[in-house]
Amino acid sequence: MNYFSSDFKLGILGGGQLGKMLLAETRKFDIHTYILDSSKEAPSQYGANQFFIGDLMDFEAVYQFGKKVNLLTLEIENINLDALDKLEAEGLLVFPSPKTLRLIQNKGRQKDFYIENNIPTSNYKKYSNLENLKSEIEILNFPFVWKCTQFGYDGNGVKVVRTASDLENLPNVECIAEEMIAFKNELAVIVARSASGEVKTYPVVEMEFHPEANQVEYVICPARIDDKVAQKAKEIALQVSEAFNHVGLLAVEMFQTQEDEILVNEVAPRPHNSGHHTIEASYTSQFENHLRAILNLPLGNTASKVAGIMVNLVGEEGFSGSVIYQNIEKIMAIDGVTPHIYGKKETRPFRKMGHVTIVNEDMQQARKIAEEVKNTIRVIAK
Repeated sequence: MNYFSSDFKLGILGGGQLGKMLLAETRKFDIHTYILDSSKEAPSQYGANQFFIGDLMDFEAVYQFGKKVNLLTLEIENINLDALDKLEAEGLLVFPSPKTLRLIQNKGRQKDFYIENNIPTSNYKKYSNLENLKSEIEILNFPFVWKCTQFGYDGNGVKVVRTASDLENLPNVECIAEEMIAFKNELAVIVARSASGEVKTYPVVEMEFHPEANQVEYVICPARIDDKVAQKAKEIALQVSEAFNHVGLLAVEMFQTQEDEILVNEVAPRPHNSGHHTIEASYTSQFENHLRAILNLPLGNTASKVAGIMVNLVGEEGFSGSVIYQNIEKIMAIDGVTPHIYGKKETRPFRKMGHVTIVNEDMQQARKIAEEVKNTIRVIAK
């Protein structure tokens, strides 16, 4: 199939900020794009050639959308997989495949998959619902991490449980209780794998977290870790990528333990928050390489040109409504600072509204500027 012919159509399931940033690359290659999203306010609505509204969990909506395109990819995992199975059986290229997505979409299944494939991960136990977990509360070691197995994202569906009372008000759904790792660092490696099997990894990144929101505040590339640890992280990420046999990007999130062991936390089979800095800091951005991979084109250079730090812009506490980015002109006056605004009209506390990339030859300087950016720009409401 010639992806650069005028009748080729690429379908993307999901129209959030990841779709929006992916569209910047499809524009560069002049690839005709269709997007399906449930919200008429979706950030990707203006960048696509055609935008369709439909529920991604609805069989018919996904199936009919797939019939319009020549190749299908996604920017979110919560999709009707039966529709993807049928489309694939009818000959449509779907990357990543529904087979890969089935292993990843459910976090309990994902954890089982690591054990089956000898991939190091933290200890866990799966429960069919919260009541079953509560019935074993006597034998669980506090603190542990509670995760619902489906539809959690960005700190939703994840909770640190320090006492039995922390389980109150949680949904009575399938879940896992996971050993809490006293980690030295939280790391991530993005792996690009093309349809013909060419594989490349991006440099290891380190994540600094917001203590309350359970969201990443800074993504730092390269990670400030020992070379041996970085090498081990890359090797494990490649092992994970091979086991899942995905096409496109796979973001592998990991813990570096106090003993410098690497444990896989979870994966995302798409462009990811831990790779946003690549737009400015790398020779080839994660979004371009996702496109190259699914279109079976040669993968681009994943090396960094310069140290990069990404700061997430999230809605400030106490503000909900029409968004204002206060002091954006002040951060833009600083060298090496690039804001990315996602186009969500309404802000609310801790909602991801954008990110800012800081590039600098000197990592320490970049980290200092990142702090300044974080303390200057405010995502508030009218």
